Amino acid sequence: MKTIGLIGGMSWESTVSYYKIINETVKEQLGGLHSAKILLYSVDFAEIEKCQTSGEWEKSGEILAEAAHNLEKAGADFIVICTNTMHKVVSIIQKKIRIPVLHIAEATAQELKKDNIKKVALLGTKYTMTQDFYKDKIQENQIEVIIPEEKDIEFVNHVIYDELCLGVINEDSRKEFKRIIEDLKASSAQGVILGCTEIGLLVQQKDSCLSVYDTTEIHARKAALAAL
Repeated sequence: MKTIGLIGGMSWESTVSYYKIINETVKEQLGGLHSAKILLYSVDFAEIEKCQTSGEWEKSGEILAEAAHNLEKAGADFIVICTNTMHKVVSIIQKKIRIPVLHIAEATAQELKKDNIKKVALLGTKYTMTQDFYKDKIQENQIEVIIPEEKDIEFVNHVIYDELCLGVINEDSRKEFKRIIEDLKASSAQGVILGCTEIGLLVQQKDSCLSVYDTTEIHARKAALAAL
């Protein structure tokens, strides 16, 4: 079994889900008392979020690159970044290590292709929804990506940072997410990517009129299977 190097803490709420899903997948595959070999480097999210807000992506990339380098030195065989947004700095991280990074958007695109999805809605932080670093990975697979209108982008971003990252689950926010997904379905989306690792804490398949692609679930399962 390979050793997985997790970079977590962005936020720790969703990192808990990664740890749980990875170990459940290994147990499901191997049975008995088997569990995953995991090294976890958990960063201070306040430091990373400050870099995001001020546009200091290079600085945040260096912080995560140092974490990845330490995980490699400790014996990790590959890196899993437990957040969608910070995949923006994968190239900075990859320059500092020799082991691969398992990319969350590439893993998600594989699942979409498997289900023959041609047009997908994307929910996530405003950075993930409006910038190209994430959408391009999906669109490289001939899958069209659509995002909500501006006010809904701001609302989704607010819920992620001011509620979900703080462990707050708000029923009114869930209702708004359901409404946003319905609007995206009206724009011909065939599925919806929960492109922030916290959104799955609020929205599950039962809350959505579209097929849900929870990136936390997809990425964590892919990591477990890659380790085997």
